[in-house]
Amino acid sequence: MAPPKKWNWQQEDWPRFRFDRSVIEEQETKFLLGGGLLLGALLHLCDDDKDTLTIDLISNEALKTSEIEGEYLNRESVQSSIRRNFGLATDARRVPPAERGIADMMTDLYRTFAEALTHETMFRWHDMLTSGRRDLKNIGAYRTDDTPMQIISGPIGNPTIHFEAPPSAVMEKEMEGFVNWFNDTAPHGNTVLPALTRASIAHLYFATIHPFEDGNGRIARALAEKALSQALGQPTLIALSQAIQKNRKSYYEALHQSSRDNEITAWLEYFADTVLQAQDTTQCMIQFLIQKTKLYDRAKSKLNERQEKALARIFREGLEGFKGGLSAENYISITGAARATATRDLQDLVDKGVLIRTGMLKSTRYHLNIEQENKSADAAVEKRSWFHVRN
Repeated sequence: MAPPKKWNWQQEDWPRFRFDRSVIEEQETKFLLGGGLLLGALLHLCDDDKDTLTIDLISNEALKTSEIEGEYLNRESVQSSIRRNFGLATDARRVPPAERGIADMMTDLYRTFAEALTHETMFRWHDMLTSGRRDLKNIGAYRTDDTPMQIISGPIGNPTIHFEAPPSAVMEKEMEGFVNWFNDTAPHGNTVLPALTRASIAHLYFATIHPFEDGNGRIARALAEKALSQALGQPTLIALSQAIQKNRKSYYEALHQSSRDNEITAWLEYFADTVLQAQDTTQCMIQFLIQKTKLYDRAKSKLNERQEKALARIFREGLEGFKGGLSAENYISITGAARATATRDLQDLVDKGVLIRTGMLKSTRYHLNIEQENKSADAAVEKRSWFHVRN
């Protein structure tokens, strides 16, 4: 008797995914509307702030897509590499291969989003991602090892197999089908799919095939962003990996739930909600930069050198700011000021309307006095559910 067909790629209908289109129609509309709103908001940014936003988002996505896989990279090195790729001023630091590789891949994704997908595109990304690696048999090429590609946990003698990908012998056939599907469903293809639907399926389809020895998750998310960018006709610049990383457990649960069957409505719901959360985060970042400009305009020529240095440092913390707010100790560390001077400087910033003070004595903290609907996307995240289990 033949063994039971455990995985979606073993089913007779693979890769003909089935889903209820009506379930995410509202999310599809919201995504396109949100893309237009983001474009409009960008018009209010000066060129320097646009560069800041672009570098921050790309570098943050590079870091977060790596963190999802359990790899924690150096932020300054990633940002330095991306700034260099965009021809912007940077330091002369030596960037390690891992940081340079993910930075190069994300830059390439940004620049080539409109191009049709090819095997060479993915080979190039994989080569970048695995820069400096010596432990892989196939770099910049699909896997060829006969050993099953499995996601497992538990003891070596009694592991739990969470997923097993198609064997390496069928990689060329499977990936030829994937590339054709991706290009056929593009905005100018023969069988166009809505933005969120296409991006969701692209991620799941690629992740199921798992064509590379390593880096499949990062490339799957890059392909989803490529699909979303093609739908908008411009780089999305949304915080997709950041949204996924915040609830990584739900992400893997959603993938696991979708690995057994080709009815994928639940996966589409999960992924569509995640993309919209990512858009919310980007919108907050843009508003943050707009309010930053307004605050600087209000305080122009009114700050001393120490205050300007501290304010610039606070803004580098981004949306979340210093955890729990800026303390006098933070200010002293940033500026090198004596405690009495720091106290006077901080009170002066409050009096000028630059900072808001909360707490008392040792619990005194300072926050930027900016008007913003959400200092983070957390409020938006709470309004949406991460994953809907369907019977």
